[in-house]
Amino acid sequence: MPAKSRILIVDDHPVVRWGISQMVNQEADLHICCEAGTVEEALRARAACRHDLAIVDISLAGVSGISLVKSIRAVDPKLPILIMSMHDETIYAERALRAGARGYIMKHEAPDNVLKAIRQTLAGDIYVSDKMRLKLLEQMFDDGSDAIDSPVAKLSDTELEVMRLIGRGLSTREISALMNRSIKTIEAHRSNIKEKLQLRTSLELVRFSARWIEQSI
Repeated sequence: MPAKSRILIVDDHPVVRWGISQMVNQEADLHICCEAGTVEEALRARAACRHDLAIVDISLAGVSGISLVKSIRAVDPKLPILIMSMHDETIYAERALRAGARGYIMKHEAPDNVLKAIRQTLAGDIYVSDKMRLKLLEQMFDDGSDAIDSPVAKLSDTELEVMRLIGRGLSTREISALMNRSIKTIEAHRSNIKEKLQLRTSLELVRFSARWIEQSI
């Protein structure tokens, strides 16, 4: 029998890791070899366990999956990474690919599509949904005159991460410590986010961020 492809799964919900493991381990060519619930656990697992693919969620406790992708790519640029998330692919898929992921799939997709994404990413190809593929192709030929569909798409990766943490109820000081940035830098990001989203007060920013998190789950 040929060796199974070994897969690391990173998700902060144990029941989600269990469900994906149950699905994947039924396949003759795939095996979940290790799991992680945080960025720190994922980096330790990457060093301790040989695997052929990492499946990473975006919404991890603390630093986001996008940041984890960048960290993994910095030390293991050849490891293919598939993002599996509930977050809107039109906002996150392109960011994930820019960070170094090889694919992006939504968690509500059918199991057959998830397995297809896993195998396609393992094969060295890039996987996104047909809808997202069409959007990316349209952007290639866009003259830049069309308006961006969502105001959140205007945010940089760092600003989006700050907004996600604001939505989870973290203070500026807590975000500063978590992201290892100065309080002044986080305050500048908050100001830029409010300007780009046309929000007037910090309370409006907190409410918008919390609603965004709720809609993405």
